[in-house]
Amino acid sequence: MKVTFKIWRQDNVNSKGGFKSYEVDGLTEDMSFLEALDHLNERLVQRDEKVIAYEYDCREGVCGQCGVFINGRAHGPHDHMTTCQLHMRSFKDGETVVVEPWRATAFPVIKDLVVDRSAFDRIIEQGGYISAKTGTAAEANAILVGKEVADKAMDAAACIGCGACVATCKNASAVLFTAAKINHLNSLPQGRQEADKRVIEMTGQMELEGFGSCTFTGACEVECPEGISITNIAEMNARRAKAKWLG
Repeated sequence: MKVTFKIWRQDNVNSKGGFKSYEVDGLTEDMSFLEALDHLNERLVQRDEKVIAYEYDCREGVCGQCGVFINGRAHGPHDHMTTCQLHMRSFKDGETVVVEPWRATAFPVIKDLVVDRSAFDRIIEQGGYISAKTGTAAEANAILVGKEVADKAMDAAACIGCGACVATCKNASAVLFTAAKINHLNSLPQGRQEADKRVIEMTGQMELEGFGSCTFTGACEVECPEGISITNIAEMNARRAKAKWLG
């Protein structure tokens, strides 16, 4: 199998980037997309050229590090899938595949396909946790949580923080990510003590980071690898309004 990769190359955050094309053969349909990039980098090393910088960790669709735009879509042509889960069988022999980094003011390009997503970390630092005493774990049934509530919390907790929601949003909004992190904790008894403080401070930090506003186009839900619902956004907005009103 042979494809042409048209890949964004950029040395650092302050340099001007651009696309460069690479013809790559010797691929198989069973290769993952990242394995195909590995194959290309091996060729570049052999030619004494700079390898392409891109992120990955687990390669199992869990870590959220591998996100790139592929032919104009976050993570590639399929819904609810990470880049590392994408295989070359999704492309045709001889096809040109355009690969570029996330595009958002809050996600500056570090190098090639690698972006700085530390804005997400700073949002989490403002309340994406619970304050609890350390020590022996409590008895599992000490605080009873109904299945409906537990399922709702776990659905929100499934967010892997990849940033596809931001990258695909026309406003570069981070509300789906922030809402998932807030609703996960605020839905559970352990998180309710700090619920109002959490929603105010995390959404406040989100705005400070320079993310855009939400206009409910729903693109974030479509491209989210975990299929997190935009109903989380509505719930977060309601929680924030209530927290502000209560003062």
